[in-house]
Amino acid sequence: MITFPQIDPVIFSLGPFQVRWYGLMYIFGFLSAWKLVLYQARHKWPELEKHVENINVALILGVILGGRLGYVLFYNLPYYLDNPLQIAATWHGGMSFHGGCIGVLCGGFIYCWRHKLNFWKTADIYVVTIPIGLGFGRVGNFINGELFGRVTDAPWGMIFPFGGPNPRHPSQLYETLLEGVLLFCILWAVKNKPWRKKSTPLWPHGSMLALFLICYGCFRSFVELFREPDQQLGFIYLHLTMGQLLSFSMVAMGVILWFLRSRENIVPN
Repeated sequence: MITFPQIDPVIFSLGPFQVRWYGLMYIFGFLSAWKLVLYQARHKWPELEKHVENINVALILGVILGGRLGYVLFYNLPYYLDNPLQIAATWHGGMSFHGGCIGVLCGGFIYCWRHKLNFWKTADIYVVTIPIGLGFGRVGNFINGELFGRVTDAPWGMIFPFGGPNPRHPSQLYETLLEGVLLFCILWAVKNKPWRKKSTPLWPHGSMLALFLICYGCFRSFVELFREPDQQLGFIYLHLTMGQLLSFSMVAMGVILWFLRSRENIVPN
C-alpha cells in the first residue's frame, strides 16, 4: 500500500477567496492548449489565429453548459427533477465530461458556421490539445481525493480521505496517464504523419476528432473497470457503469465519423 499524499487542496487564502490546486490545474491545461492551438494555426492556417480568442469563449461556454446539463441528465436526473433550482448550483459540484464534450462540439460548430470556418479543420487543430487539460484535471481530482477507484489489494492501492478504510485504486492517476499523457502523444504524433502509405502527410479533416473520440472512449472504458461507480447510480447494467456506456457511444461515433471523413478528398492542411 502507498500512502496517499496529504496535499492541502487550498494553496492559499485571502479572506473568503481561495486559490485551489484543482482550479490551478485547469488554468495550466487551458493555457497549454491555447498556446499549442496558436502554434498550429500559425503554421497550418493563419486565418484561424484571429478567431482563436472568440472560439475559446464559445468552447468554454460549451463545456460549462454541456458539462452541467450532461451531469443532470446522465447522472442524477431524478434529483434535479425534484429540485430544478439546483441545476444552476454548479458550486456544489457535478460536471460530466461526456456532456462537456457534446457542449464543446456544439459551441465550436455554431461559431464556425456563423463565421464560415471549416469546422472539421478547426476541430482537428483544437482536439489534439484537449488531452493536456484532461491530464491536469485528473491531477486536480487526485489532489482533492475525489473520483477514486475501487477497493484493491494491489501494492499501489491508497487509502483516500473520503474513501473509507480500505486501499483503493488511484484511478485518477490511471486517467492522467491514459487520457492525458498517452492520448496527447498519440494525437500529436500522428497528426502530421501519412495516413496511407506513400501519401503526403495529410489526413482528411475530421480525422483527429474521430481518433480522439475512439481513443478516449477506449481509455475511459478501461479505467472504469477500476474506478468506483457513482454512488447515486452504481452499476447501470450487470457490471457496466454510466461512464462506460457513454464511452462506448463515443467510440461508435468516432468510428462512424472516421469512415465518413475518410471518404472525403484529402485537401491541404
